[in-house]
Amino acid sequence: MKCYMKDYPRPQFVRSQWENLNGEWEFAFDDELSGMAKAWYKTFPGEHLKIRVPYTYETKMSGIQDERAHPCVWYHRGFLADAASMDGKRLILHFEGSDFRTRVWVNGLCAGSHTGGYARFSFDITDLVRAGENDITVMVEDSADVQQPRGKQRWLKDSYDCWYVQTTGIWKTVWTELVPEIRMDRVKITPVLEKNLLELEFTVSAPQECFGPDLMVQADISLDGLPVNRVLGAAFSDHVVLSVDMNRTGQDGELHSWDVKTWTPEEPSLYDLELSVRYKAEVTDTVLSYCAMREIRIDGPNVLLNGNPLYQRLILDQGYWKDSHLTPPDEDALILDIDRIRALGFNGVRKHQKVEDERFLYWCDVKGMLVWSEAPAAYRFTDYAVQEFTREWMEIVEQNYNHPCIITWTPFNESWGINRVETRADQQHFTEAIYHLTKSLDPYRPVIVNDGWEHTVSDILTLHDYEEKGEILKERYVRWKDQIFSTEVYHNGFKSALANGYAYRGQPVIISEYGGIAFDNGDSGWGYGHKVTDEDAFVERFDAVTTAVRQIPYVCGYCYTQVSDVQQEINGLMDSERNLKVNPDRIRAVNLRKAGD
Repeated sequence: MKCYMKDYPRPQFVRSQWENLNGEWEFAFDDELSGMAKAWYKTFPGEHLKIRVPYTYETKMSGIQDERAHPCVWYHRGFLADAASMDGKRLILHFEGSDFRTRVWVNGLCAGSHTGGYARFSFDITDLVRAGENDITVMVEDSADVQQPRGKQRWLKDSYDCWYVQTTGIWKTVWTELVPEIRMDRVKITPVLEKNLLELEFTVSAPQECFGPDLMVQADISLDGLPVNRVLGAAFSDHVVLSVDMNRTGQDGELHSWDVKTWTPEEPSLYDLELSVRYKAEVTDTVLSYCAMREIRIDGPNVLLNGNPLYQRLILDQGYWKDSHLTPPDEDALILDIDRIRALGFNGVRKHQKVEDERFLYWCDVKGMLVWSEAPAAYRFTDYAVQEFTREWMEIVEQNYNHPCIITWTPFNESWGINRVETRADQQHFTEAIYHLTKSLDPYRPVIVNDGWEHTVSDILTLHDYEEKGEILKERYVRWKDQIFSTEVYHNGFKSALANGYAYRGQPVIISEYGGIAFDNGDSGWGYGHKVTDEDAFVERFDAVTTAVRQIPYVCGYCYTQVSDVQQEINGLMDSERNLKVNPDRIRAVNLRKAGD
């Protein structure tokens, strides 16, 4: 896309004046929690380590690789500010991700704080900065508290089952951006395919006296370099809504609705957006972005993409790397994962227990990879857990709303953090509240409330089943369908498909976890069922369970576990260094085989 800039952290909202602050920082552990009392935010300790941001101290790529839990860590680095370039502008300090409780100082003065490990956040540091040398100090507190959203991060001393080494501190890009005083702060992009319209909701920042007919917002839309439309409107407040007709005018002067290009996995058409703010006819801010015309909705037992039934061939993707854990080694590693997943015959990923780098979502938009966006789970139900989860999940939905690749929101998984949701009314009410809050921000995408089992309200009924014999898997869901959906029979031998008091409403059904075949010749590591020791045995079992799922007549998609090995879990189609374990053509052939073949 025209907006693309390699390594730019937010590819859907691009300006030209920015600085990447990744790289070497000073670093210190604060196990005694004495840094605040000693004012490390003013004078960083002389005895300190060096760390490579954005990799956390637990990882090899950080340069430290200490996997022990530390409750508090500090970072420090300098940066230059040019007075001339800042004239009339604001300097924004952005954090794409820092886990869990982050406080930031600039030149010893407090810039702000943020709680939550997975949502991005920013501070306006203009008034704290001086011309020339400046310094940033960051303190991050983390814990083993199971009330906080932690996803796959362990809370015990050692990793176990499917929980891995914790992530502490800065784990995504840190950067600064120069922005005009009169500017665009956000745009919410909503395609309305039924009417061939694009709805743009702008949040504008300006001095109060500037709002009125002299303050204008403009959007220019183009496709493959050809103009589609231009719209503009006055900003009488900080919220401006514009509707764009996406029909293109032909040489005959007529509107041609068939010229509206839709986004699909096979043909992911994207439109370029140039968004600008004008005050008294002068352009004060320009932001580059992109969008897609696509619709995802539920129609009885089917999920429809642009009005057509969509069969989802997903793979579970935890987004872990051997030497950098939750942080991708670089942008090329994200692209490689997407290309490998495509080569294996999958058309989407269920991004599991992680909010991925936005560059990953950009490349999924560009390459046509479907994405389920899932919340990292807490593991204990308390008032604090409810409040923290709700706040951070709302930030995540708002943050990633504009990406057309995201077709499903998944706030809960396998009753984690709501372990008695099957019977307890308070936990059921919580899931319903999150469902409706998500729908209030995004009424267009399906929401899966408790992926795997014990659903309450959910637009799709999803089931997890790691049965290793294909014939047993198929028989279970063909023979016992009515009993499973009425909860007379547990769908995988021990879990109910629905929570007490909830009934199946005819919504689509997807087997959203299955397989998990461990392919490894050693004694360590684990997968689901018995390990296999050679490629033929792996493909035979993959074929058996995948074909079984595809032959269940009412199931409209599946999600295989998983993309790659993660630490002690060795059930990936790739190992932890991203080497394919089997010939991808053999897996692709199974995934793309036509029904009945």
